[in-house]
Amino acid sequence: MEFRTVVDIEKPPFVIQPRERMLFVGSCFADRIGKRFLQENFQAVVNPDGVMYNPASILHTVERTDYAPRVAFFTLGTNHVYILRESGEIVDNCQKKPQKLFREQVLTVEECVDFLERAVEQLLNRREDVRIVVTVSPIRYAKYGFHGSQLSKATLLMAADCLCRKYPDVVTYFPAYEIVCDELRDYRFYQPDMLHPSDQAVEYIWERFAQAFFSETTHQYLREWKPIKEALAHRPFNPESPEYQSFIQRTRQQAAALEAKYPV
Repeated sequence: MEFRTVVDIEKPPFVIQPRERMLFVGSCFADRIGKRFLQENFQAVVNPDGVMYNPASILHTVERTDYAPRVAFFTLGTNHVYILRESGEIVDNCQKKPQKLFREQVLTVEECVDFLERAVEQLLNRREDVRIVVTVSPIRYAKYGFHGSQLSKATLLMAADCLCRKYPDVVTYFPAYEIVCDELRDYRFYQPDMLHPSDQAVEYIWERFAQAFFSETTHQYLREWKPIKEALAHRPFNPESPEYQSFIQRTRQQAAALEAKYPV
C-alpha cells in the first residue's frame, strides 16, 4: 500500500556541476536552499539585497547585481507589491516606514511574467549559457487570508508556467510548492507557526532537487566534500592546542585539493 502521493519531477534539460556559479533570488525559501549550496561549497550568491518576495523585486535584484551565474534560482513568494505613493515606484523593502506612505497592489499573471522575462533577459545578456530554475515558495501568507494566499500562489504558478513555455531551453520549473503541499501534506513538516516548512521538509526538498538536477560528478563531489565539511564545522574544546591546529591545517589542505580537483 502507498500512503502518499509522490510528485513527479520532469527531467531538466541541463545538470548542475560541482561548485557552479549560482544566483539565488526570492523569498526566504530561496535563502534556505541557497545557504545549503553555500554549505556545499558552491559559488553561490544568495539574495544580495535581502529577501525578495515578488517578481518585480526579483527583477530589481538582478538589475542591481552584475553577477553572471551559470545557474539562477528564482523563488516566487507573492504577487503582492507595495508602491510608494509619492513616486509610484514599487519598493523592495519598506524600511519600517509608515504604512500610509505605501499602497498595496496585486500583480496580474501578465505583469508577473513581464518582470520575470526582463530578469531572464538581463541574465542572458551577461551569459548566454545561463540556465534558470523557477519555483513557487511553499510558504503560505496568512496575512492575506488562506484563500487570498492560494490566489496569490495560483497567479505565480501560472506566471512560472508561462515563463517556462517562453524560454523552454533556458527556464525550468521545480515543484517545491507541490512537494510540500501535495507530497508532505502533514503539519509535522512545518515549523511551529504552521506556515513555514520545517528543517526536515527543506532537507527533503534538497534531496529531491539533487536527484533531479545534479550530475553524477556532482554527487561524487558531495560525497568527497562531506567529511571535509564536517571536519571544518568541528568545534574543539581547546582550539589553540597544537593537535587541533594541525588537524585544521590538514583539513584545509584537503579542501584546497578537492577544489583543485573540481574547478569552477
